Amino acid sequence: MTQLQRAHFQKLKPDTETTVGEAFPVMFNPGELTVNKGVQLAEVPIPGLDSPLLQFVRGQAETLSLDLFFDTTDEGTAVTAETDKFYELIKIHDETHAPAILRFTWGPAGAFPGANLSSFYARQKRENGFTCVVDSVRQRFTLWNAAGVPLRATLTVSLREFKTLDGQIEELNLKSADHTHSHVVQQGETLTRIAAAVYEDAREWRRIAERNAIVDPLSLQPGTMLLVPPLT
Repeated sequence: MTQLQRAHFQKLKPDTETTVGEAFPVMFNPGELTVNKGVQLAEVPIPGLDSPLLQFVRGQAETLSLDLFFDTTDEGTAVTAETDKFYELIKIHDETHAPAILRFTWGPAGAFPGANLSSFYARQKRENGFTCVVDSVRQRFTLWNAAGVPLRATLTVSLREFKTLDGQIEELNLKSADHTHSHVVQQGETLTRIAAAVYEDAREWRRIAERNAIVDPLSLQPGTMLLVPPLT
């Protein structure tokens, strides 16, 4: 007989995969998960055409929502002792000044949605669960004892996927010179070095400068996101 696997949450240190404290399981596994991913598209109107052309702008943060059921009727204790563990996940931490970064996991490796992408998208697959922050928590209490102690509750939890900038750049690995793509300026980089790496021709630095309205090409700031246009 297969042993029951409980869904659980694990706190992570900011910008790392290092876990913090013990993982804590849900009381009852959710009946369903809803995963949503979208992209932002811009419409480019062309006079005389039946429909505008569509231009990809960027991806949108993926979300996961689920209902968590809690019941302490048999024990007679307040169900809030369990629900508050999940409610606090949306509260601001005094050290990080932000809610906790989490990993939601359920089931064995390779079974979570997004873990089985084809080889073409393999760099973007999920290795182990859903790294996220809590977007919202809706608490609904449905049963009390005679003393007014809540015994049963359902929490509707919405999670928003969390990715670092460096992690996304490495994951996407966008290098094609015939499509517009983004580039994050590293310490010591210049437009000529970027043009040489992308176009194999340092003289093409003006394309990047014009695309990003750069007036002084010698004053690039590390961490700046540049759009690198295609060669035509």
